[in-house]
Amino acid sequence: MDLAEGWTLTDDSGTYAVPFALPGDGVSALHQAGVIPDPYRGQNEYDLRWICGRDWVARRSFSVTRTDLALVVSMLDTVAEIAVNGIVVLASDNMFRSHRVDVSGALRLGANDIEIIFRSPEVEAAKRQAAQPYFVPFSANNTPIHNGNMLRKPSCDFGWDWNIALASFGVYGAFYLEPLGAARMSSVVVSQQHSANRAVVRVQVAMEGAAEGALLSFALGILRTTATVHQGQASAEITIENPVLWWPAGQGAQVLHDLVIGFGDQVLMRRIGLREAALITEKDAAGLGFKFRINGRDIFAKGANWIPQDALAGRITPEATRDLLQSAVDANMNMIRVWGGGRYEADWFYDLCDELGLMVWQDFMFSCHIYPADRAFLDDVAIEVAEQGKRLHHHASMVLWCGDNELIGALTWFPETRANRDRYLVGYDRLNRTIETALKAAVPEAAWWPSSPSPGPMDFGDAWHDDSKGDMHFWSVWHEGRDFDHYRDVSPRFCSEFGFQSYPSMQVIRRFADPADFNIAAPVMESHQKNAGGNARIAETMFRYFRFPVDFENFVYLSQVQQGLAIKTAVTHWRSLKPHCMGALIWQLNDTWPVCSWSSLDHGGGWKLLHHMAKQFFQAVLVSAVPVKGGIELRAVNDGAALDVTVTASAVAMDGQTRHLGAATIQVAGSAVLALTIAADALGPQEMLAYTWSDGSQLISGDCFAPKPYKHYNLLPAQLRHQVTEADGQYHITLRAEALALFVAVEADQPGRFSANAITVFPGFPAAISFTPTTPGAAPRFTIRDLHSATYGPTA
Repeated sequence: MDLAEGWTLTDDSGTYAVPFALPGDGVSALHQAGVIPDPYRGQNEYDLRWICGRDWVARRSFSVTRTDLALVVSMLDTVAEIAVNGIVVLASDNMFRSHRVDVSGALRLGANDIEIIFRSPEVEAAKRQAAQPYFVPFSANNTPIHNGNMLRKPSCDFGWDWNIALASFGVYGAFYLEPLGAARMSSVVVSQQHSANRAVVRVQVAMEGAAEGALLSFALGILRTTATVHQGQASAEITIENPVLWWPAGQGAQVLHDLVIGFGDQVLMRRIGLREAALITEKDAAGLGFKFRINGRDIFAKGANWIPQDALAGRITPEATRDLLQSAVDANMNMIRVWGGGRYEADWFYDLCDELGLMVWQDFMFSCHIYPADRAFLDDVAIEVAEQGKRLHHHASMVLWCGDNELIGALTWFPETRANRDRYLVGYDRLNRTIETALKAAVPEAAWWPSSPSPGPMDFGDAWHDDSKGDMHFWSVWHEGRDFDHYRDVSPRFCSEFGFQSYPSMQVIRRFADPADFNIAAPVMESHQKNAGGNARIAETMFRYFRFPVDFENFVYLSQVQQGLAIKTAVTHWRSLKPHCMGALIWQLNDTWPVCSWSSLDHGGGWKLLHHMAKQFFQAVLVSAVPVKGGIELRAVNDGAALDVTVTASAVAMDGQTRHLGAATIQVAGSAVLALTIAADALGPQEMLAYTWSDGSQLISGDCFAPKPYKHYNLLPAQLRHQVTEADGQYHITLRAEALALFVAVEADQPGRFSANAITVFPGFPAAISFTPTTPGAAPRFTIRDLHSATYGPTA
């Protein structure tokens, strides 16, 4: 019996009573009822923080014809009691655990009442901090609602440097009644062993209440077997000859199979892919390598960090999530890191990653704080870890479990930890060992990494600045205001976080701001910038690289060009170091609400210019322009089978005229290869480097590289013209220029997807872009921008 509908939500003062449906969150329910304004608009956030300071109660009635029932609940957020007919049947304080509770003693035949009492997370967190034997620091600069480290709830609910701070409450998973039953399958652990042309799938089922010798059936396609229960377990083995393997996106097909387990009239299904996945960390001359090996093939991880799809969990949907993940694949990404300050996602999230070929790096939910180390907290964490491990491990996409996000660094961030590092280091080690031990006990073959960033097991070094070992978070360019060239000063083995901010697109800005607010110093714009000094850093960097934009809308455009250039500088250089570097995960893929941030996708799923540029710099065959002493090296890299690549280089002047500089054909396989070196004096003071790469006569792609800041070039009016034709609901735009046109971007007055953007257009070479509206309707109107029109003005 699903209990999702028919609830009424009230506050502890009796002021509010609104409809409430599950899954859902309290803030969204209040907004849908019209009693609070849109939390995302203007500065409404600050006037709505009172919500998390109150207790709330959700109530409904239901009827049953039997009382031998269990209540199944998951993602209960967070300190809450559930009462049936006034009898408390569950008290929970960990959103990351699920529950199956015998409620037969509280039920009665016929009508029943149930209520969920949600305790104020702000109040409960403060109580728990006060009860600690010593102060447990938290990142107060990130979390205006304090003490979030005390609760097993998404850290970013309390605010983050990209998130709204509302600390909402609700239920986001299951909430239903089912028969208690005499026996049941309680968990399934799936493992695989691969050898030449053979895969062996092993399945272990934990049973509750089953008789010794009870029979279970197992089916994987046409392959079938049975097993009997012995000491509460049933184990089976299925051998597949000549298996069809699952591959990450860009490496092969995503073939999935249904593993069906039967026990009486109970059926469990796990969808699996046949694949062998390993994290390879080997010592070498540089330090400690870090790479993923899938089916024996080393894979360069190209991707981004994932944060919750929306700040308010009731607004999270499979459809919107699929759109974001599909956009990742469409930009040639193959990995998503589920960041440790958010949430373990629903089962369907990982199903989507399986289908799309997105490898998942899964953090456990600990981020940027110090955490309690008392026995009760650690025991609870151990249960959480085991449950999440068993729930998610079978997914083909799941390739790594990581202990936390940035907890090693947090040991140096607070005066308390610096004054007594030993105390907090021991506490961290207890937590980290608890997580590792619980994971390996639940899922013995899980791939484990202690922390991100980390130089390696039992190494508590500075992985923000040491690029020789393990995975790295490289934030010096953004947080320290360094030049983009500084990305080339480091050679990570795997960079799992790096980013540069931009403004959201104008369509998104108009959702939360009025034209009167279109100024980066306006209070509304500043309230949608959660990183201290972020707006100033965006503007200061513009002065460094560009002539300043002519108005606010072009400031927004140029901020996105700048963001794309920053990340392109990093990725193209690090890919040119392959196999020394074997991964680059951008911070971040998505936004939780409309905000200035590091995302490549706007809140709602629209592509920023960075995402279009990522589609280019993450393509399988890439040629990078890397400045070196005495010139520019053109280095080719290939993530597929060996290929002969021809690289052709030219100098291009501001009027678009080109001069041939050289060409070379090289074979590109598993490692980056030097194709051409362009001498420093080969380019004139007003020339850039243009180059293409091809496979025989088939053009693969091309790029344009400016050795100097763009402000030093005397751009000419491009006189951009465009023609639009429509066919089958898709709009085809042909662009022509009279001079070199840089970062040509097309914007539409309605949501949709462009095939490309932020492109270079040369005179005499028309460029074609298509636009597909999200929903059919009136013909869109297009705005065309380029670097000249944005910084000189459209008629200069």
